Amino acid sequence: MPEAPDWPHCEYADGGLCRGRRVEPHAACLAHLGAAERATYLAGLAPGSDLDHRGTPFTPRLLDDLLTAVRDLSTGRPRLGHVLLDEVQFSGDARFDDAHVTGVASFGGARFGGGVSCVGTRFEGDLRFGEAKVAHDAWFDGAEILGAAWFHTAEIVGALRFAVESIGGNAVFQNLVVGGDATFSGTEFLGIALFTGVKIGGTAWFNDAKFRQDARFTKASLAHTAWFDGAWFDRDARFDSATMGGDASFHGAYFRQGAGFSGAEITGDAGFDGAEIHGILAFRKATFEKTAVLGPLAFAGTLDLSGAVFRSAVTIEAAAREIRCRRTRWSTTATLRLSHAEVDLTDAVLDFPVSVTGRPRPVVPDDGEESTGQEPADPGVRLTSLRGVDAAQLALNEIDLTHCHFIGAVHLDQLRLEGRCPLPPSPERWRWTRRRTLIEEHHWRATRYAASGWTPGPASADVPLPTVLAPVYRQLRKALEDGRNEPGAADFYYGEMEMRRHDPESSRGERALLRLYWATSGYGLRATRALGWLLLAVTATVLAIMLWGLPQDDPKARSTGKVSGDSITLVTDTPDPTGPRGPYRGRVTAKRFEKSVRVVVNSVVFRSSGQQLSPIGTYVEMASRIVEPALLGLAALAVRSRVRR
Repeated sequence: MPEAPDWPHCEYADGGLCRGRRVEPHAACLAHLGAAERATYLAGLAPGSDLDHRGTPFTPRLLDDLLTAVRDLSTGRPRLGHVLLDEVQFSGDARFDDAHVTGVASFGGARFGGGVSCVGTRFEGDLRFGEAKVAHDAWFDGAEILGAAWFHTAEIVGALRFAVESIGGNAVFQNLVVGGDATFSGTEFLGIALFTGVKIGGTAWFNDAKFRQDARFTKASLAHTAWFDGAWFDRDARFDSATMGGDASFHGAYFRQGAGFSGAEITGDAGFDGAEIHGILAFRKATFEKTAVLGPLAFAGTLDLSGAVFRSAVTIEAAAREIRCRRTRWSTTATLRLSHAEVDLTDAVLDFPVSVTGRPRPVVPDDGEESTGQEPADPGVRLTSLRGVDAAQLALNEIDLTHCHFIGAVHLDQLRLEGRCPLPPSPERWRWTRRRTLIEEHHWRATRYAASGWTPGPASADVPLPTVLAPVYRQLRKALEDGRNEPGAADFYYGEMEMRRHDPESSRGERALLRLYWATSGYGLRATRALGWLLLAVTATVLAIMLWGLPQDDPKARSTGKVSGDSITLVTDTPDPTGPRGPYRGRVTAKRFEKSVRVVVNSVVFRSSGQQLSPIGTYVEMASRIVEPALLGLAALAVRSRVRR
């Protein structure tokens, strides 16, 4: 047998306890009063009377008689004071349309065998519907609630229409269960709106709803499309751990303090075109099951996709100040079309090809009109980190890599760089060769060359060593070479050799050889340097030949003969050339200069000068045949590396 209620209950028992509130001074509830007693009670009611019929079983006829008794003849509307109908049993539909309730209206734990209708009803106090159960639809269209609305743990088998003018207090719909559609379009929530744990089996309509305080949809379960087009969120909007079985549409919505979808599960598309978002739009650890499109998003805040999982092919269109994709996982192909953003891909997991494309133009939704969202002023897309990323499946197109950290990424040799992807240049000073570098090299060199133009790293960050930087340059060089971009790979080769030259773990001999290679030709990449050394070597050779190499006089052959019987033997001998004599000023003549130039050119180019030289000149010529062709070859190699395709 059920427990007795807290209020004085009816003594009528027909197979069980009647929990109806007694109608004083009688011992029975309104449903079990005699006809005469009930008529007397109803006749004693007036517009504005308080009603307390908790636990009473109501038929549609009895409810109609009760509301007729409190009808205000001047307005034609039932007017009631406090209405206590907790645990009431309604056998059919319960209609409170156009009623005016000046006090609290409480239906906690009520059971409605049909539907409930409060269309156009005005509630000046709280409306309490907690734990109520409605067998069909619940209609509150056009109602006005000046107090709070409590619908926690209520269950509505059919649809819920709650498009009321406003709710003055808090709106508590925690753990509400709606079997059909739930409509809150145009409702203004002046207090906190709590939809935590709500379950809506049909479509959820919140178009043009206004949330003046916090809106909480944490752990909500929305089986089909959730429409929030034109919704207005003045405070925090939280959809954390919510489940959306269809699309999540926020077209033209307004978020004053951002929105959170952390841990949410979204099956359909998430549309935000035309939305105005301030602050952070967070999808941390969210799961996108069949989402084909996320966006277009255009706002000046932060889009946080850290830890999110995309299980189907997706296109993300966004323009934001910052886009975080830390530990984001793409389980299939994805295309990120971005603008105006700093993108962080730290520890992102790319199971399938993912392309990140920078678009220096406004985000355009499917209707072809430009987004009205607040986009940041800088149109460029800047990638800040690839640390921990397997870059084998990644393609970057028109992405600024000026501040990108590469150390920690793997398979950089398979990274695809397309379009213009600028890297930080070396300082514009005479001692530094102009080339593209990595920001990590800037950080390392800034610790060695203070105030030299290199960008220092953050104070708390570890400074990378050349040992670590060399393989990063090597892999990026290979990536460009595999993409048939030999000229673009030259700077990465230069960076690799620079790091090897400064690597303290390399042997002294290797570093000395690399230093010589760098000094003579910039690792075979600086033609002007090699040509400069070549010009210097040729000049020095010409000068040496002119001063010491050419003999004082060209030796003349002498023939001597010997007669022996009938035969004559002739011997021709050319004496060894002797070095020039006299002061150096006398050796510097136009004739000797012209002859020296001819000797050097013939010796280097044609490998034979055809000129007898002094012993010193012979050694100078031998050295020039080794050094100068090598320098000429390095210059040709440098030119080829820049024009090679």
